[in-house]
Amino acid sequence: MSETSSNPAYDISLSPLSPGRWSTLAAPEWRNPGGGLWGGYALGLCVRALEAEAAAGEVLSMTLTYAAGLPSGELDVRTRRLRQGASIGFWEVELRPQSVDEIGVHGMITMARRPPTPPFAFATLPQAPRPEDLPTPDHPAGPAHFGASAFERRTLDGFPPKPSGDSRSLAWVRPRNGAWDKALLAMVTDNSAPRAMYALDRVMTTTLSLTVYLHARAEELAELGDDFILIECEGRVGGGGASDERSSYWSRDGRLLATSEQLAWYRQMPPPSPE
Repeated sequence: MSETSSNPAYDISLSPLSPGRWSTLAAPEWRNPGGGLWGGYALGLCVRALEAEAAAGEVLSMTLTYAAGLPSGELDVRTRRLRQGASIGFWEVELRPQSVDEIGVHGMITMARRPPTPPFAFATLPQAPRPEDLPTPDHPAGPAHFGASAFERRTLDGFPPKPSGDSRSLAWVRPRNGAWDKALLAMVTDNSAPRAMYALDRVMTTTLSLTVYLHARAEELAELGDDFILIECEGRVGGGGASDERSSYWSRDGRLLATSEQLAWYRQMPPPSPE
């Protein structure tokens, strides 16, 4: 845990305005170096919005489209229930700066009451060093963005990544500002470096869409406390400005907690001009 656990800037609180409409203050601490809000913030905000709605069940899957960057400051949050069945509900969430008509981030969220069914698993936990055997990252000038402030990350990979011909990475990650819950698990799915950085030098990227499947139930996450989970991430292809990646998120005892698919837009910057 760190000082962020007692910093109110890292809380996501919503104020009701009218049915299906909320406001929230996104503090500057959530920003990326480029100025816009970290993409994981939108994921966590969508979860918190549906918790505030007292939507039936818990978040099972999310697909967010990042139509435009969100600035820090006052945000307008709009929720709409599309359909509710006995076990499954479908919701829409829209995020935009206050007093702006155009949507910044659009989310489609599936809520579920999780029945007791016989479990099964085909995927297995990757082999990785224990997090205690990996170095603690050093940030002499402070973390570069909220993703690093929110989560402690331990890995053998350096940052920024270098082109290597292999996009796969493994990292142990734990929250600095609280115990695992649905919102934090959703947030961490936007914590890994873009895979285009493993293929090309001088790359600029932005997320276009991110789909997250939150397999772990709320009580399973509560059992984890603030312990490390293992992130396995890999990219498959890039071209024509778009690249993809997929990730898996594991507990120490081998439970698959979440999976994600992401599509990013990228471009390669020209080499620096000679002096």
